[in-house]
Parts: sequence; structure tokens; C-alpha cells
Amino acid sequence: MKKKVLSVLLACAMVFGLAACGSETATSTPATEPAAEPAAEEAATEAAAEESVAADVDYGTGTITIWVAEEVNAFTQAQADQFIADHPEFSGYTVTIEAVGEGDAANNMITDVEGGADIYGFAQDQLARLVSAGAVMEVIGDYADFVSSSNDAGAVSAATMGDAIYAFPVTSDNGYFLYYDSTVVTDPTSLEAILADCETAGKSFYMEINSGWYQPAFFFGTGCELTYEADSDGNFTQANVNYASENGVAAMKALVELSKSSAFINGSSVSNATNAAAIVDGTWDSSAAKELFGDGYACAKLPTFTVDDQTYQLSGFGGFKLLGVKPQTDTNKATVCMELAKYLSSAEVQLARYNEVGWGPSNLEAQADEAVKADEALSALAEQLAYTIPQGQYPNDYWSLATALGDDIIADKYDNASDEDLMKALEEFQATCESYAAQ
Repeated sequence: MKKKVLSVLLACAMVFGLAACGSETATSTPATEPAAEPAAEEAATEAAAEESVAADVDYGTGTITIWVAEEVNAFTQAQADQFIADHPEFSGYTVTIEAVGEGDAANNMITDVEGGADIYGFAQDQLARLVSAGAVMEVIGDYADFVSSSNDAGAVSAATMGDAIYAFPVTSDNGYFLYYDSTVVTDPTSLEAILADCETAGKSFYMEINSGWYQPAFFFGTGCELTYEADSDGNFTQANVNYASENGVAAMKALVELSKSSAFINGSSVSNATNAAAIVDGTWDSSAAKELFGDGYACAKLPTFTVDDQTYQLSGFGGFKLLGVKPQTDTNKATVCMELAKYLSSAEVQLARYNEVGWGPSNLEAQADEAVKADEALSALAEQLAYTIPQGQYPNDYWSLATALGDDIIADKYDNASDEDLMKALEEFQATCESYAAQ
């Protein structure tokens, strides 16, 4: 009975995050003794109490299954084994790692929650579906505090739906920023300055504006929104879009102006770039960018752009990898799963993961590590992610629609268009986007 009560007390504090499950009794210090340091005495008392509870709690036995991408399978197994070794109170559990990619993991969990993994990695664009399907446990109490205080703002936002946190971030490394040749580009903070330098030097500026991934950098930068809501089956139920607005027209005018520059080339792959002095791309092309730019290799967040004397910051999408915990019927197992997920997303493990496979940390402490800070690409991306939104789910037709809009801009369709003409084009674009969601 004692063990059962202690288990309930610990679960109450750790899993459900309640303020307290009992009350504290004050003690007094004898007048004949020197006054003890309150903080030290309280810490010692709390530590002794925690040790007593941990020693008495029976967490039971079982197997915890974790799904992660194949490239971090062995790494995660080693980390999980170390976690169990460091926590003898959880020694009744065996941790099994299975190679299941982030996209497949989410689909598998939604299809069969009960048969799914206890802990699994997934991309942030799957969060809404997982929550709707009841496939991910809300992160509450001290765990929620850990997530919100330990990670960058973009990662916390990616793990959040409404006012609730549902996952533990593990990376902030999917997005785009600026690679440039510092021997040509003198001011990477301004799009107009970059284009002027490239034009003067006879060099090229690459950005893929006929892509639904890169194109929103302008629209989101002026304050536009284009997001979708989906149910657990992946059906789009609502479109939140306001491209048909003054902000949308400003973004369109900037895109048209960019396409008219003699330095502009539509593209986003460093490996395919020739005679380039600047390109908007991601961390996956950092090695190619170093080779292309040589001693002039440099990185920065995306620049600002100016329309009608108003300056905006290029925005766009950010991508994050998250760890979710499946809802558990056993409170003790839920505690072990939460503790393990917290550990696998900790600064220590994120930094080790970066050193082994190059995944960019979301943890602020890990991001401050000298090795990570020395990674120019990750540093630039981290700065850019502060201006982005996490990519959610989008209909397949959206990507085709965005490509068509960009193709029209590149083909000079809007070179002499009035603001009214641009608004009409955006009204058609917005109406089509809205048609992809059931009303």
C-alpha cells in the first residue's frame, strides 16, 4: 500500500503537474543553535524526500517502443540504454528502438494508436492530425515548463497547438536562409543592396519564387497568412488565408520587382547554381555552398525588402522535428516515457546528436555550444527561424497553385500591372486556396 500511495504522489507531481498532492509541515530551529541557511536546509530536505520516494516507488516492468529515423536509430538506442542505466528506478523497462521515418510514424500512429510506438519522432506539420486522433499526450506541468524554457521560440511554437504543448522539440534545422559570397555582397541585410551588388559584379542571385515553400517568404513577411486546418484523417476543414489584401499586393510587387532584376535566377539548389553570388537555400546544401563560394563563403538570415517606402523582413516556413508520447493507461509507464522523452530532447543529447549526425539543436543551451555556434549555416538558420512560422499541412494542389503564380511572375505577366490588377490576381489565388478546404 505504501508503494502504491507513493506512486500516486509521484505521478501527481510529475505527470499531471498539479501544484501539490499533499501539504508541507513547518519545522522550527532550536533557539540554542545557530540559524541554518534556509535554502540549503530546504534543498537537503527535498532531496532526501525525493530519494525516499524514488526508492519506494515501484514503476513496474514493461517495454517502451521508440520510432525514430533510421539515421539516428543506433544513436537513440545508445542514449536510451544510458538513460535506463542512469535511472535504476526504471530498470524494469526495456527500450526498443525501431527505424520509422518522421512522416511514416505520424501516419502509422493515426492509423493505429494502440499498436503504435510509445515515443515517436515526427515532423511539426503532423501535430494537428496527431492531436485530433488522440495519438499524442499533452505535455503538462514541469515538462511543459522544460519545453518552453529550454527551446527556441520557433520550436516551442511548433510543439504547441492552441494553448497546449504536445511534444518535445529535438531540432530546429529545416528552413531557408541566405548563402552569399562576401567578396561580392557587401550588405546581406537588404535585398535591394544584394541585387545591386550582384548586378554590378555580373553575378546571380538565386531564389525559387515559383515554389510554395519559398514564395511565402514575401507574403508572410508583409503580414499575410496562409494556413490550413485538418482533421485526423488529413481532410482539410478550413483555410486561413488573406493574400487578397494590401499586404498581399505589397508582397506581389516585391516579387515582380525581384523577377525584373538582371541578377535574378529562379532556383534554390546550390549544386545547380552557376556564377552565383547569393542564394536562398537550406542547411542540406552547406557543403556545396562552401565549395561554391570558397573563401567568400558566408551565411545570414534572409534580408529585408522595401515596397513603397515600407521595409519588411523576409519570412517563410520553418521546420522542426518533435518527439511525441502516446497516451498511456499506466501512470507509471507514462512517467517513464515522459522522463525518457525529456532526456532525449535535452541539451546534452541534442548536442551529442548534432556531433554524430549533424541535426541542428532546438535547445538553447545546445545552440550556444561553441561547435554549433561555429556552424555558420545553423547560426543563420536559427536567426531566420525567429521570423518564420512552422509549416503545417497543405493540400497538394496548393503547391501547384503557388508554382503557377510564380511562373506567371517570372514570365513577366505582372510587370506593368496596377495595384488593382494585382489584387484581382490575388483574389483568384485566395479563392482557389479556400476551395481546397471543405466548408
